[in-house]
Formats: sequence, C-alpha cells, structure tokens
Amino acid sequence: MTDAAQHVTVLLDEAVDALNIRPDGIYIDGTFGRGGHSRLILEKLGKDGRLIALDRDPAAIQTARALTDPRFHICHSSFSGMGQILQQMAIEKVDGILLDLGVSSPQLDEGERGFSFRFDGPLDMRMDTSKGQTAAEWLAQVPEDELREVIKSYGEERFAKQIARAVVAARAGGILATTRQLAQIVAKAVPRREPGQDPATRTFQAIRIFLNQELEELSLVLPQCMNLLAPHGRLVVISFHSLEDRIVKRFMQGEANRDTLPTRLPVRASELPQPRLALAGKARRPSAAEVAANPRCRSAVMRVAERSEEA
Repeated sequence: MTDAAQHVTVLLDEAVDALNIRPDGIYIDGTFGRGGHSRLILEKLGKDGRLIALDRDPAAIQTARALTDPRFHICHSSFSGMGQILQQMAIEKVDGILLDLGVSSPQLDEGERGFSFRFDGPLDMRMDTSKGQTAAEWLAQVPEDELREVIKSYGEERFAKQIARAVVAARAGGILATTRQLAQIVAKAVPRREPGQDPATRTFQAIRIFLNQELEELSLVLPQCMNLLAPHGRLVVISFHSLEDRIVKRFMQGEANRDTLPTRLPVRASELPQPRLALAGKARRPSAAEVAANPRCRSAVMRVAERSEEA
C-alpha cells in the first residue's frame, strides 16, 4: 500500500470548500503531506489555475513528484520559506492558503521516523530528515531544566519534572537511542496515567514540536499569509494541538478586530483602522463519522478567515 493510500486526509472536503476555489486562481497547500488536499484542489481548478505546495519531509516531496500536472509545483521547504519561494516565482498574491498542521499517518506509522512509541525505532522525530538534530542527539546533551520546560510547555505535561529527571538519570547509565527506551522511561516516571492515553504521549509530542520548531514556524508563516493573500483570498488552517490552535485563533481574531484604539477617543467608525481579515464562520471539527473512521483526527480544529479589501 502506498503512503498516499495509507494517509487519511482530515477535513478534506470541508477545507477545500472553505478555500472558495476560483478556476483560474493561485493556491498554496502549505503542507502537501501525501497530497489529499492538493489533489482535490487540482480537481476544482481550471486549466489556468495554479497550485504551489510545500513540505519539509523528503518522503512527501517524493510522493508529490509523481504528480505530473503542469498546474502543480512542489517545493521542499518549511512554512517560513513561503514568502521567499513565491518571490522567486514572481508571484505577488494568491487566492487561498491551506495549512494542515501536525504529522501525517505515514510519519507516525514508520518506526524508523521515531515519531511514535507504538513501534520500536531510532529516536529521530525530524520532519526534515535531511538536516538538524535527531531526538536522540538532543536528549543526549540537553540540561535537565531545559528538558523539563520543553515537556511542560510543549506537551502540557504535569509530570514534566519527574520525566526530565528520569531521562537524565537513564542516559547517565547508557545510550538513550530508541523510541521504546524513551517510552519505558516515561511510563515508569509518571505516577498516574490519563484514561485512554499512553503516559508517553505528551512527552513524545513535546519533543517533536520543539525539535521541528512547529509553533515558531506557524508564528512566522501567519503574517506572511496576510501579505500574500489577495482581497477575498481565504486562509484555512487545520490544527491538531491546543497550542497551535491558540496561535491561529489569536492571530485571526487580532487581524479581524479593527477597534484597537483607546476607548472614548473622538473618532468616527469610518476612521478606525480597517481589519485585514474577516472570520469566515465558526471553528469546525471533524464529524462523529469521520472520527469513527479515523480516530487520529479527533483533536482537529479548522479555522477560516478571508482577506478584506486592500486599504
């Protein structure tokens, strides 16, 4: 079975519908993954439409290169490179941007990637396997207080102190190199388990988010999206973690709120700064049927906003 067949695209129709595809428009799929959103966008585009996709996972790039559609262009890049890529392509404005955050099923299901404790494999966790530190390399030298803060901040783990202490003690006794080793250390360090959740879940999530700078990348790309969207262009973001969704929510609400001046100033409504975004409906979650078919999508939240007219 191919990676594309293994991966179930979350909120597929809802996300692409939210883009309000124009047949001759230019669109960005910021996370190609295994191409579910991209393929549906291409179906809705006319012969003059264009789709530029990004991904920092070399495996996703390999999958994307099988798409020979002349309207499609794939770039090996993280979010933060979006503006520079479009500048190099001489594209000033686009009609829609889709950001599907998190990890894909193939990444989770391939033990050698080290994202999941369900399979024993090397502690890698890099989305871009062509560069950067692996989780094993980082865990081998990170100070205990920094590890504690990462697990607490990025994993929202209440037992971060105990876990960090246990990891540092374990590495002193030998090399910490595999996902199973880390999962076992965490399981022993956590005094109480959450129902239905492996005790290692939050720690693995925290280390992955930190190593790949996922929150920083998101914070860097959102302002770029504002500058790249044409009037009435749509920004669609699917988050899988409360920290991600908080960043997206605050950004969209901040850009949609025009009344940022002190109260009681003698200013007419027409003279207030005009908002650059308009929220398009409420946050959406997968349906009960989608969650039943794909339990991994249960935490997904989709937010949509539309670029206002240029001032």
